[in-house]
Amino acid sequence: MQQILIVEDDISLSKGLKKALTKDDVQVVSCSTIKSAQEQLSVIQPALIILDINLPDGSGFSLLKQVKQEHPDIAVIMLTANDTDSDVVRGLEGGADDYVTKPFSLSVLRARVNNKLRKRDNIQSNKMVCFDHFAFDFQNMVFTVDGVQIELSKTEQKLLRLLTENPGITLRRDTLINRVWTDGSDYVDENALSVAVKRLRDKLGAQDYIKTVYGIGYAWVNNHV
Repeated sequence: MQQILIVEDDISLSKGLKKALTKDDVQVVSCSTIKSAQEQLSVIQPALIILDINLPDGSGFSLLKQVKQEHPDIAVIMLTANDTDSDVVRGLEGGADDYVTKPFSLSVLRARVNNKLRKRDNIQSNKMVCFDHFAFDFQNMVFTVDGVQIELSKTEQKLLRLLTENPGITLRRDTLINRVWTDGSDYVDENALSVAVKRLRDKLGAQDYIKTVYGIGYAWVNNHV
């Protein structure tokens, strides 16, 4: 599941964006100040930030600079009423991935957001995922624990990828079922997910890493970080 962080002090606009951009596989978090955005970034790492410039406690440009220094992989779309050439240039040269001025078309913004998320998905799919003694190469389907290769089924690979690409985030059971069994989740018994999780834990020896959040779903927790 990917996350979007909206930093916008216009509450009605923020609510509208949150409603428009939230999907089964996209969670949207909103805040209205630089301070609250910094607090969010200390606990989550969103795939994308939609950032206003004129915020109550400072300029969005300063937050843009911080984000690009500390989290260069996070895409940032500036969404602002500041439409002068100098502001656009400052935003793009400061590392913004896109610059949208108000008023704007919601459908065009949604398309730009989806484009950025797809690009991030493609980048992530080619990365080696490593946690402690685990190394997961999803592109080449090579999965090792302490250097020993482990054979995983297609279902287990999909499940592992969803969990490890969202460390620390609880993924709901229905979300996992829909994303893992894409060809017919309506006909999948919920017990199939429990069985798949148990098999994955046993194969990887990951009982301490794949956490059950009772009544909700599962999360990959790297206990040694």
